[in-house]
Amino acid sequence: MSAIEIRPRFRQSLPRPADVVTEQFRLALSEAENIEGSIIDHHIVLRIPVAQQHYWSPQLSLTLEEEEGSTLLRGLFGPRPSVWLMFVFLYSSIGAISLFVAITGFSQLSLGIPAPALWALPVAALLALGLFLAAKAGERLGREEMHLLKNFMDAALVNSSNVNTDVRDETTAKA
Repeated sequence: MSAIEIRPRFRQSLPRPADVVTEQFRLALSEAENIEGSIIDHHIVLRIPVAQQHYWSPQLSLTLEEEEGSTLLRGLFGPRPSVWLMFVFLYSSIGAISLFVAITGFSQLSLGIPAPALWALPVAALLALGLFLAAKAGERLGREEMHLLKNFMDAALVNSSNVNTDVRDETTAKA
């Protein structure tokens, strides 16, 4: 993971069908005490239990894509959606205000009018930098939990001995 990467991503090729991988995660989640998750079709979200979460607790979103005889697992670490939405809102607000101030200030300058509002641009840049540094600090606070989620995922994929690998269609199973 890069030092400036906001939401680390990874991909992994698995030599089994997506249904088997989904069952592996279902079984692992049913036995897990320190990880919660939800599985909807070929999308899995792993998170820390609510009682153990703090504001910066990450979650791991996994997407399974069927390929010929194998599955491509795509993973994305990120904050909870509410935290991510807050950062998007704050960055967007800073950007919109900066755009308005820049248009107004440079219009005033082009008309020969003093434009003290342009001093808000460096302030906005400092606010954006502060927001970025806060996000990086939060990422550091959630790093241990990120490793916990990744280790759980690795263990769920390795411990496949208890998972039924017979993924026949239910209509064929009834016959």
